[in-house]
Amino acid sequence: MPDTSFRLRRTAKAFTRRMRELRTIVRGALGTDHPIMAHIIPIRRCNLACTYCNEYDDFSPPVPKDVMVQRINRLADLGTSILTLSGGEPMLHPDLDEIIAAMRRRGVIAGMITNGYLLMPDRIKRLNAAGLDHMQISIDNVKPDDVSKKSLKVLDKKLRMLAEHAEFHVNINSVVGGGIHDPNDALIVGRRAIELGFSATVGIIHDGDGQLRPLGERERDVYHEMKAMENRHFARLNFFQDAIAQGKPNNWRCRAGARYMYICEDGLVHYCSQQRGYPGTPLEKYTVEDIRREYLTEKSCAPYCTVSCVHYVSYFDFWRGKQTIRQEVPEQKHDKLVKIQSAK
Repeated sequence: MPDTSFRLRRTAKAFTRRMRELRTIVRGALGTDHPIMAHIIPIRRCNLACTYCNEYDDFSPPVPKDVMVQRINRLADLGTSILTLSGGEPMLHPDLDEIIAAMRRRGVIAGMITNGYLLMPDRIKRLNAAGLDHMQISIDNVKPDDVSKKSLKVLDKKLRMLAEHAEFHVNINSVVGGGIHDPNDALIVGRRAIELGFSATVGIIHDGDGQLRPLGERERDVYHEMKAMENRHFARLNFFQDAIAQGKPNNWRCRAGARYMYICEDGLVHYCSQQRGYPGTPLEKYTVEDIRREYLTEKSCAPYCTVSCVHYVSYFDFWRGKQTIRQEVPEQKHDKLVKIQSAK
């Protein structure tokens, strides 16, 4: 059990974090010429190989620390409020703590998405010291199988370590769809997360292009049960998933490339992890004019998109700024995208 001083410290950090998040909300509502969130890749390599994932490899080297710091500074200069490290597996980066500290020096909210396998008490304490604000771990099943090794059986010990040592916010995301064998696993994972004091969310696994894979009847039931759990324990606007669960398109204004950006390991700006190659502009050359253009660009992949972070960020501007530029985003062809990125 955490001692009293630790609990007080964690509570104080949570209050400070919420105040910073409130400033982000206010700033996001006041203007549209800056990104709200960016996902940035410090390393493409991952120590796992989940069958539904198209965002990793097993060989890429880490992005050099000084290059990561340059990209962080550039995103901060553009006015980005939230930076989230993703991958691959960001905890494979040897300079992760320094990268997080660089994010915090620029005043941004520092997040990380990890599979949790490399967490240990001393590692968690180093993340505390670096200033990490948010961590998300997706747990796909109760027992590992041929689809995913991110199981509660393997990770429960890591979750207990986080409950005892983490001063940052932890969210556990369970999933339905995408070949997950037992939809009920999502409920077990969500209940365990709440029992340990974390927030719990549910996601719908997309296909290789980030598009909807229709849910079965039991998957939809589990999804709605998890949504009820979320509403009590983690206030989040995610009503867009209701349509996704029913296999219906969403009529929304995707602000990817403007309010949300995905920065790959090569330093290129993309709409999201599932539409790599568009617009494919080097971050150091990305300007306010690019942000304004993509803010107005309607993406043809949007109606069946399941990439939740893009939806959340786009909520800031649902009430304003009609999209007046039509751009077709082809179905993702990874060989083609590799050629596009190489040409840059």
